[in-house]
Amino acid sequence: MAQTPATLDDFRAILGALPGPDADAAAAAADRNGQLTKPPAALGRLEDLAQWYAGWRGNGRPALENPQVVIFAGNHGVAAKGVSAFPPEVTVQMVANFEHGGAAINQLSKAFGAKMDVHAIDLDRPTGDFTETPAMDDADVLAALLTGWNAVDVQADLLVTGEMGIGNTTAAAAIAHALYGGTAQDWVGRGTGVDDAGLTLKAQVVADGVARHKGGDGLDTLARLGGREIAAMAGAILRARVEGIPVILDGFICCSAAACLQAVAPDALDHCVAGHVSAESAHPALLAKLGKEPLLSLGLRLGEGSGAALAIGVLKGAVACHSGMATFAEAGVSAG
Repeated sequence: MAQTPATLDDFRAILGALPGPDADAAAAAADRNGQLTKPPAALGRLEDLAQWYAGWRGNGRPALENPQVVIFAGNHGVAAKGVSAFPPEVTVQMVANFEHGGAAINQLSKAFGAKMDVHAIDLDRPTGDFTETPAMDDADVLAALLTGWNAVDVQADLLVTGEMGIGNTTAAAAIAHALYGGTAQDWVGRGTGVDDAGLTLKAQVVADGVARHKGGDGLDTLARLGGREIAAMAGAILRARVEGIPVILDGFICCSAAACLQAVAPDALDHCVAGHVSAESAHPALLAKLGKEPLLSLGLRLGEGSGAALAIGVLKGAVACHSGMATFAEAGVSAG
């Protein structure tokens, strides 16, 4: 089990010395894949997924039996600018819904056999309005990163992180704009359903925040423009890497958290796949920046980890075929 980091520089040190996949397991998985009772590449991306998973789990014939879904919730000071169609009180209400099993992510977690945990982070203490002040100071962002780090079940064999937080598509857009440039309009979307005037306001808020907070690395950007739930997702994704747990990324907000890690270490997301491309307008561009091809495209824009949870089924299918199919020798079938 990995030692718990105590400072932001400890997190930076971890990002500077990331473990890679098990090369022997990956080679064994590739060898097995070549012997299975199917034409070469007949299962398409499922074959690549199974071999990727095998390498990160250190097992050439792996099983996927213990997925974990973790939802983090936080409130954003920038919501006071009117960037969301819903008030911050909805965050608290949705956390209660998660805890009582009534949300979409509860049903999807149950459908794919995932353990689900919920962590509400200081909902009575929103982050700072990043147009006026950094969203979080070092102590706040460290605490949020550690919430995510400590939320990971080290016995899990797959991780999905989701979020809830009114105003967090604005924070995610600001992170993307700060990391990748372009204009604020390139990165903002309708989020919870703002109208055209709300979209224009949102772009201005993002532009103002990014203009105020320039420079620094990905963790600095996370602190200045992000949210506690976004930082917690980043902490969880990093912990999963250290523990050899593959990750399915969710939508735009989850990917903004992941982008902060990749900005510090270019290979930080090698243990991650993108579960889906969402209907949030800038998500395809963000996935392109991350170098991730989504597994699903279903027009989802809910958040909560919902698209990634659906993709658990895809990955389970890939692993089941890889590990459960007979080889040509075992089946007594001619390989051709």
